[in-house]
Formats: sequence, C-alpha cells, structure tokens
Amino acid sequence: MNDTTSAPVIQLRQVVKRFKTAAGEYIGLRGVDVDIMAGQFVAIVGKSGSGKSTMLNMITGIDHPTSGEVLVNGVNIYKMSESERSLFRGHNLGIVFQFFQLLPMLTLLENTMLPMDYCNAFSPSERPQRAMELLKMVGLQEHAHKLPAAVSSGQQQAAAIARAMATDPPIIVADEPTGNLDSRSAEEIINLFNQLVLQGKTIILVTHDASITKRTTRTLIIADGKIIDETVAQALPLLNHNQMLKVTNSLEHMEIAAGATIIHKGEHIDYFFMIAQGEVEVVLQPPKGTEVTLARLREGEFFGEVELVHGGNSIANVRAFPDGPVKLVALHRKEFTEMLVGSPLTEEALSRIVQARLVQNRSADRKKRWW
Repeated sequence: MNDTTSAPVIQLRQVVKRFKTAAGEYIGLRGVDVDIMAGQFVAIVGKSGSGKSTMLNMITGIDHPTSGEVLVNGVNIYKMSESERSLFRGHNLGIVFQFFQLLPMLTLLENTMLPMDYCNAFSPSERPQRAMELLKMVGLQEHAHKLPAAVSSGQQQAAAIARAMATDPPIIVADEPTGNLDSRSAEEIINLFNQLVLQGKTIILVTHDASITKRTTRTLIIADGKIIDETVAQALPLLNHNQMLKVTNSLEHMEIAAGATIIHKGEHIDYFFMIAQGEVEVVLQPPKGTEVTLARLREGEFFGEVELVHGGNSIANVRAFPDGPVKLVALHRKEFTEMLVGSPLTEEALSRIVQARLVQNRSADRKKRWW
C-alpha cells in the first residue's frame, strides 16, 4: 500500500498516451493516476502490451504523454525543453535498461563515468574515484578496466546499475533488469536494489517475473493501460488482471469517520467492502453485557462477503477503528456476483472464509448470549 508518511517523488496525473499506427490509433495509457513515495521499492507488472514500459517512458521523460502531467520531485518535466529535461533526468533519474546499453568500446569504469561527464557532476578529478567506488559497491572493482564483452551478462547489468548511480540520483528506474539473466544473477541484482533502498533511494522496476514482487515494498499492476486498484489486487489475488481491472472500474469509494459504524447487525447488505486505508472492527453487541470483538481487519482485508455469499442480513456490527478515519472501496452485489461467476477460484476461497467467519460468529454469540 502507499506510504502516506513520506512525500511523493513521482506523480502521474491523468496521463494518457495515444499512438498512431498503420492499423489506427492505439491507446497505451488511459488516464493513469499514481503517486510513488520516497524510499519505496515499486514493481510494475502486467502482460506484454499492458502499458508498463510506456508508463516508465513517461516517468523518465523519454517519451511524451498525449495529455496529463508527470511530476518528478515536484517538477513538471514536460514543461521543460528537451535539453532541459535531459539534464534534469541525468541528475534525478538513474535508468537501467534490459539490454544494459553499455558502450562496447569503453571499459566498465569509463561507462560508469559517462553520466558524470554529461551532467558535469563532481569535479573531473573526482570522477574516476567515484566510478571505482560504485563498481566496488556492485562487486566489479576487479573488472573495472575490462570491456563489457569480457564480463558476464550479470556483471554487465551490475555495471549498468553502477552507471545509473553515477550522479547520485534519488530515483532509479529499471526496465526488465533481470529479464536476460540467470536466476542467480537476477537474485544478486534484486539484492543490490534492496541495498539501494536501504540507502534512501526510490526504485521503480518493470518486470514480468511475479516472484520479484515478493521482494518489493509495493506492486502496481497495469492492464489495458490502466492501473488496477491496489486494494483490489491485495484483497482478491486469485483474479486475473483483466478481472481485477473490471472490478477496479466498478468500485465505489467511501471515507468513514473514526469510530463511526459502517454496518449495523441485522442490516441488509448490498456491498462487498475492501479496506484501502485504516482499520475496522467487527463486534457483537448483546442487549446486556460486554460486546465481543470478532475481528480487527486491516488494509487489504474485506467484509460483507458473508451476507452476499451466504444470504441474509448482517451478522455483526462493523465500525471504523477509533484511532483514525477509514477509506473503503466497495463492489455492489451485482458486480460481486459477476466476479464470482467469472472466477471459480475466488468463489471457492471466499466460501471458505465465509464458513470460518460464520463458525466464529456462532461461537462468540453462544458465549455471550444474554448475560
């Protein structure tokens, strides 16, 4: 989920990208809104053609949006000239390409120095030492004077990361950086990115490898040029990307005051609620005696599925936790039912959760019945 305690270093506001092709117009991005916070390690995933690389090109300023705004460290990069944007990119964004893009006639040390030369970063006398320190950081100090062809693919990618760090940019952007590496080399690259995050860098990584998302702090899924709601992706992971997108397009957004009741016991329920921010508590309140807390639900968890799947009215009270407001995304009964029909795995998983919650409710109800 989003880290709301830090400032956004990347902001995309209603970014649209259209391409004209021989077959007609193709829409790569459809009104993308995203904030990426300082210090996050973000994976962007999606099928081929979903818009991942297009989104990355918007962030880096390599391509132009058809409409919308892209802000990097608060600066609208598309209000700059090409030369201004190129220099700004050199100081603020380190880019790691899938195919390394090292100049074959230069040594690894010379490749690492290039961004410093271009951006006039650090004094000329400092640059060789800094480049060597960066190569040492990625384990390549002994290969510094070799040409790229003389080292392995994994080492070339590590050198590309050293080069991306040359001007000490706050943001590192990587497009499929492990796509051409064996599993061991890929693991080393991800470990390196994690070390950079610990140093305060923000890492944005496009990948097809779902296993990498287990190592990142946040995952953005893109489908058909749109970002899937992160709460949907967390709460309903068994849906495929197209199904997640359909749910995203059907959501209603709600904000509940701290301590306010969202659902009363016995109330008719027409929504499946997912928690986007904050916490809720599910409680039983007998006529006499102390209320029973059945569950405390956090971001990415959900409620309302018991009534929608099992039928009947609400089995308990649900209220926002007293320590702050709660943001919910809600799916209406009709769309919820369509989702289950389209995803038997999700239906099966929710049915198991429903049965477990019904058993928990009955047990608590028996213990507290009419003190």
